[in-house]
Amino acid sequence: MSQIVYEILFFGAIVGVILVHEAGHFTAAKAFKMKVEEFFVGFGPRLWSVRRGETEYGVKALPVGGYVKIAGMNPFQPPPAADAGRTYADKPPWQRATVILAGPVTHFVIAILTLAVVFVFFGTPRYAPFPEIQAVSPTLEGQVSPAKAAGLRPGDLITSVDGTTTRSSATVAAVTKDSVGRPLAMGYLRDGRRLSTTVTPVAVTVGGRQIGRIGVEIGGKVIGYHRLNPLAGVAQGAALTWDIGKAVIVRLGDVFGPAGIRRIGQLLGGAPRRTTDVGSIVGTAQLAGEAARAHQWSDLLLLFATVNIFVGILNLLPILPFDGGHLAIAIWEKVTRRRVDTRRLVPVAAVVFAFLMLVSISVLYLDIVNPIPNPFR
Repeated sequence: MSQIVYEILFFGAIVGVILVHEAGHFTAAKAFKMKVEEFFVGFGPRLWSVRRGETEYGVKALPVGGYVKIAGMNPFQPPPAADAGRTYADKPPWQRATVILAGPVTHFVIAILTLAVVFVFFGTPRYAPFPEIQAVSPTLEGQVSPAKAAGLRPGDLITSVDGTTTRSSATVAAVTKDSVGRPLAMGYLRDGRRLSTTVTPVAVTVGGRQIGRIGVEIGGKVIGYHRLNPLAGVAQGAALTWDIGKAVIVRLGDVFGPAGIRRIGQLLGGAPRRTTDVGSIVGTAQLAGEAARAHQWSDLLLLFATVNIFVGILNLLPILPFDGGHLAIAIWEKVTRRRVDTRRLVPVAAVVFAFLMLVSISVLYLDIVNPIPNPFR
């Protein structure tokens, strides 16, 4: 399939996630006998809808989210007297909190299950005990590189440098960087045979200082995959979801903080895009298409899980219009036993929404005119 087809399928999967999120709100609200007036995917003009009982289901023109409208949630639309006892405001705080949490929680469940699929069906890579030479530079600083002169080749496994056993690329770098001009004995494996050679690092300027380099790219060699049983896969998926969640929280601060806004400004001014830059749903779909085209299926699933974790945490931010804002109000009312007039919070919610829309539109524009570089080449 072409990349555009993969991108459309990924986008469709995200729409499906929105449906699951809103279904969480819907199911919890129904369980507590709340009146659900609307269940829509998208915003803006109505494209299609159908009424079943007291609820209208449908699709709107802008597929950038979705919503469930529960009677009594809009402070500017007082529900009719006939709905008394079935509105959101009529229910105790713990029920309202449960209804709100039922949406974001679905993202974490999806992420855990997605990562479990990775651990069960794809597994985690097992690496050779020694680092692998993945590329050899023909020249370095205008002369034949030490690695080339020593006869090293891609695929060789470096077993020792200067008498130090090498278990990682960091060990090779640590020994060579302080050995400019000093011959170093190097042991390596090639096709199962133990060989040795001598390399003499040359000086290369990095970060304003000179260090020794031999002209190789080194990484881990995958020799197999360790797959888990389903129960262990779910447990490992939950643990990784927790770890990714902590990283996402830090990332949110970077994206929406001063440094993140400054970076978006630089990109809008023409700065080159990096793989670590924030992306919109369009940019994420592009990355998904590139991962699928490269048959990096585990990376594709990891991306899908990360998107879910990001959306779940974003929804839990304790400010309106996010679910977390409604959750914070329910908790506040439970603790203080005082009602919150949410009409007073609408101006703050409007400012937050305007800010988010400005950032989202800017990033969407960047994804169209200056896409994130392909990290799956």
